[in-house]
Amino acid sequence: MSVITESGRDRARFTAAVLGPDTAPVPTPIGIRVARGVVVGVTSYMLCLATERGEERFLFERVTTFWRGGESGAEDLRVGDDAVVRCSRDGRLVAERVWAQLARATGVIVDRQGESIVVDPGHGRKRRTVVLPYRTSGRISVRHPRLVPGYVFDAVGVWRDDEVWAARPATTQPPHPLRAAPPRPPVRTHRSTLNGIATWYDPSWGRSTHLDPRATAAGAAYPVLDRESHTSGCDARTPCVPLPQLSVGARLSLRNDCTRESGVLEVLGCAAADSWLCDLCPACGGQGAGRVASLTLASFVALGGQPEEGCFNATVTVATGEE
Repeated sequence: MSVITESGRDRARFTAAVLGPDTAPVPTPIGIRVARGVVVGVTSYMLCLATERGEERFLFERVTTFWRGGESGAEDLRVGDDAVVRCSRDGRLVAERVWAQLARATGVIVDRQGESIVVDPGHGRKRRTVVLPYRTSGRISVRHPRLVPGYVFDAVGVWRDDEVWAARPATTQPPHPLRAAPPRPPVRTHRSTLNGIATWYDPSWGRSTHLDPRATAAGAAYPVLDRESHTSGCDARTPCVPLPQLSVGARLSLRNDCTRESGVLEVLGCAAADSWLCDLCPACGGQGAGRVASLTLASFVALGGQPEEGCFNATVTVATGEE
């Protein structure tokens, strides 16, 4: 999954020219709601981050909350931490919530050694080592009882020495290995509005987030790409949501059904792992099973998502050019 290419933008322009501007709406910018960078200073009342904009300061209020592998406080932030800030609706100056060292591991387990597993995220991306510390291993094992090769794994945690230290499960593990998953028959749909689950991923993997534009990239990866966009690294299967095919560079409208916040997102690449799971999101009592998109971390936070929960229930609208 990568940041949008120029060919993707060309495709969106061609779509709008042929089918009309409503089929390629303008993407919603992140704006001032989300900031991300490296902690260079922190006090009981203020956070100082090195960001793409330079050095920025964010004030804390009584209602500011913090997460660093669990609910925490300003005193738990460390110089050098990767931090994501959701700013107050009143402006960028005040931090509403701060996440530090946020990490996620989604994929198939390929090895286990003691308290560690190795997860293959698919998409041709690098395998990741996930540590299952004793204090959280019980919580993980309740929803992931089979921590052995071949089974799907999805958890949120924190980065530590280039490893993901799992803090909480992001889904319930399917009861069978991925290779033994029952095949789903292809389902064609002409519907333009669908319900399901929106998840998130980090295009920058928590590295150099004050320098890497991917750290605050807006957009989403999508599990059903057309042949032109379907690279060899996109090991997608038939998802349990009947999604229409889209191209890299296409636009979709997505609403967080929990907060009612919405935006237009560009399709950045393949979300193969979203097609491996047919799960539910417990947030706000949603009823749609299956994953419809994997938002960049910045877009997920901007639309009101809580990354530590792993998902929110969403309504996706795709412009097809048909009445």
